[in-house]
Amino acid sequence: MAPATASAITLKINGEHHTLTVDNRTTLLDALRERLGLTGSKKGCDQGQCGACTVLVDGRRTVACLQLAVAAEGRAVTTIEGVADGEQLHPVQQAFLDLDGYQCGYCTPGQICSALGVLDEHAAGWPSAATGDVRPEAGPPPLTPEEIRERMSGNLCRCGAYVSIVQAVSQAAADPARPATGTDPKEPAA
Repeated sequence: MAPATASAITLKINGEHHTLTVDNRTTLLDALRERLGLTGSKKGCDQGQCGACTVLVDGRRTVACLQLAVAAEGRAVTTIEGVADGEQLHPVQQAFLDLDGYQCGYCTPGQICSALGVLDEHAAGWPSAATGDVRPEAGPPPLTPEEIRERMSGNLCRCGAYVSIVQAVSQAAADPARPATGTDPKEPAA
């Protein structure tokens, strides 16, 4: 008996459940873009190196081009389409708009999703390669431009909007109205 090459899955995308049958090799990015019409996440390098396809899976940053759709079943996926609250932009989106952190816009959805993950990771006390004191009792390090650059380094911008992106993440971090993504990044992914 040959192994199954397709699976019926239910994906929870931006709070809505979508049931579809996919080839087991289908990436989450292709399922989002080609099957569900959620084209905000971009296909850049298709090798997990540019970050254009970054989404949040259970509140954690994930490059959707390397995540299989079948592996996302039962997990909460947030794409750029699910970040705003209706017509009200998320503070991270507003900061990118206010500070011109988007340039051509191609990488912006991945940058914003990554920034959301960065801010939650930082709030949870996760260190980065730029963190000087990584002891848990030291708490979260100051969110300096160096910290932000290091934490956002998995997202490339060909336009070179990095200065504005760092400023936008910093502004959003200081916004007391900024909601968390809804998933505690301390919790291990399922």
